[in-house]
Amino acid sequence: MDNTRVALREGLRQVLNQSDQTTIWLNGPAGVGKTSIAFTVAEGMKAAKRLAATFFCSHRHTESISAIIPTIAYQLALAFPCIRDDIMRAIEIDGLLLSDANFRVEQMRELIIKPLRMLRLRRKTSYAIIIDALDECFSAEEAAGLANLFTDNLSRSGLPVIHLLFTSRPEARICTAMQVPIYEILLTTEDENTVQDVRFFLRTSLDTIRRSRPVVFSQQSGPWPSSHAFEALTSRAAGLFVYAATAINFISAPGHHPQQRLDLLLRSDSAVGENMDQIYRQIIEASENPYVHCRMLVFIIRLFRPLPLVQLQKLFVGDEQNLAMMLEAFSPMFLNPRDGSGNIEIYHDSLRGFMISLQRSKEYYVDDTLVHEELACRCLDLLMREENVTEGAFLYALHHWDFHLSMTGRRLNSKLRNLLALLTKGTMQRLVALEQRDLAVRFCCSLHRANARSSVSVLIVRKAVNNPQNG
Repeated sequence: MDNTRVALREGLRQVLNQSDQTTIWLNGPAGVGKTSIAFTVAEGMKAAKRLAATFFCSHRHTESISAIIPTIAYQLALAFPCIRDDIMRAIEIDGLLLSDANFRVEQMRELIIKPLRMLRLRRKTSYAIIIDALDECFSAEEAAGLANLFTDNLSRSGLPVIHLLFTSRPEARICTAMQVPIYEILLTTEDENTVQDVRFFLRTSLDTIRRSRPVVFSQQSGPWPSSHAFEALTSRAAGLFVYAATAINFISAPGHHPQQRLDLLLRSDSAVGENMDQIYRQIIEASENPYVHCRMLVFIIRLFRPLPLVQLQKLFVGDEQNLAMMLEAFSPMFLNPRDGSGNIEIYHDSLRGFMISLQRSKEYYVDDTLVHEELACRCLDLLMREENVTEGAFLYALHHWDFHLSMTGRRLNSKLRNLLALLTKGTMQRLVALEQRDLAVRFCCSLHRANARSSVSVLIVRKAVNNPQNG
């Protein structure tokens, strides 16, 4: 929102305009709005044509640590076409440069530092690389190592001025790893500016709800909500933007009267630290079928990576209605593109923590082993049904069924054993017949990793790969 975090954004703007390379560390607890600030800064730098690259980890994409440097190098090639050939040449010379096994130090040198040295001769403007939620993508040790790698290399002489902006929770190891002087911004829920910004966000959003629902509020003569209700909601937010945003999504949900939803939020007593759990429980309890919807919610949370709606519908065939009703009932907790083209993702990672904790979600908890067993079955079933082997849902199932299988941590149940027995020969023959040998090999490797095949199925696989016509 334009009128929030004004002083903070102005301070960041001044730092990013400096001619000396600066490392900025924006840190604070979950839910205080670090990602929103990073995104706003990225938009501003992009508009000024000064954004070199971004890596947003915070929307739960499952990224390996090996992806970050190639991803940033790719964005550098787009931002600065004059160094694109340098980056491509480095990859052509060393075919293993992008492999997971390659050292990040070598990737940094060949894909980022050397090309940027060439850029130094032609560019005088300062730029920014933004890496958001570093601690959510990687372990504390990996995050600290990456912070050190970037700060150490990009602060050296002979390079264009590229400021670094990291966001994370206040992890001591990340701070220690940054060996250069840093510009630190600590966000807390007690900070007066943060509290006032959350208050402003709530006031503006509630006013928007009232203006957008004139018929609903036609009998409302006084201010809405009452000053008492507004102060109570602000107090519950306790400086957390994630609470405020989720609350507004809940109150403004179509098909419900905003006052009734607000009353529901304010009805229960909870300590400040429990407010996010409380709002999640209230959203769940307001749905018509909370247990079925929670089961579907956990399936979405436990996917290896997010999927768009059309692919989820193929994966959860037979449960399309439950999926649709869950997404509607739990819409305050989801990022769900209206046009259906983007991935469906949970709004904030605190929901994941809530749902996978028996102590927090209580009666709505779904056992993790059962979740991954069901997801493995869904994947295997899809591999047998889907005719288009290059379709997104099929590729998800092919690449990740063994991951879900490995997460069960126990022997295969009878349903999984039967699916594997039915699947192996037909899928292998279909992939090979369609000249999708890479996918066939990938499937074969998955079987080996899962350690879930008999000697007979191994013979079937070999026969299908070597002689598909006679399989």
